[in-house]
Amino acid sequence: MRLPWPVLTPQTAPMRRASSVPAGMLSFVPACSTTDAQSLEQLQDFVARARRLFAITGAGLSTESGIPDYRSEGVGLYARTDRRPMQHAEFVRSAKSRQRYWARNFVGWPQFSSHQPNSAHKVLQRWEERGKLHWLVTQNVDALHSKAGQKRLTELHGCAHRVMCLGCGVISAREELQRRFLTSNPDWTAQAGAVAPDGDVFLEDEQVLHFRVPSCQDCGGILKPEVTFFGDTVNKATVQFVHDRLAESDAVLVVGSSLQVYSGYRFLLAAGDRRMPVAILNIGATRADHLAELKVSGRCGEVLSLIQPV
Repeated sequence: MRLPWPVLTPQTAPMRRASSVPAGMLSFVPACSTTDAQSLEQLQDFVARARRLFAITGAGLSTESGIPDYRSEGVGLYARTDRRPMQHAEFVRSAKSRQRYWARNFVGWPQFSSHQPNSAHKVLQRWEERGKLHWLVTQNVDALHSKAGQKRLTELHGCAHRVMCLGCGVISAREELQRRFLTSNPDWTAQAGAVAPDGDVFLEDEQVLHFRVPSCQDCGGILKPEVTFFGDTVNKATVQFVHDRLAESDAVLVVGSSLQVYSGYRFLLAAGDRRMPVAILNIGATRADHLAELKVSGRCGEVLSLIQPV
């Protein structure tokens, strides 16, 4: 049965507080006014009423850790450049595309792998510890939830900190592959351009011509990051597992996602079918706004830090 959750009404006077985002990270966080007090009160009530909260997070959560997203107005990858992310079919069929991808990823890895959880990641982990958060599904591949200590977690699109062989299926650590890249390319250097959301940087094609890409040490197969590239599909068993966790929950909170990708949006459709209460915390419109009983605009870390999991 649908519970009587509050519906967002016109804004009242905004609360003034310091930003939770370090100054150096702000370049990837879209412009946003301070969240008003009434919205915070309604979100607090939503969280307090939930007993087994299901959360789904997206790239808007990690922009506050300095990782850009794809779609944010003015600051996302699509707004800043004409570059588009790697497609699964292109990666599989083209050795030249794999060479270009891994060269860019090799250059960007030291910075990408060093990013740390922000206050929003830490709040969600504390909610789990206190029994408020039943399950968290992230569409991000940056491992920041794991770094924050989240245990009840599904990385829906995989994790860039893992590498898989397309031949034998063995999984290895991305850090191990970085060492192999260094060994295979002792004299290779490149001037990096802008950072991309999935951990690589922009390089010109001529810069990657002599970059050597190692094969699987077990079978000689093609190595690929253990992530779901655009054009690929999420494993059916993973999807069913998440549906099962959703069925055990009593409310859904979306944090930092526009839900434009169906792989995440499908769980909001399922929540709607179950008549579960839904709240969304995001800067900008989302694909699931029509399913939400509460929509709050604001920076994830700033807002969640003010919510108590009572």
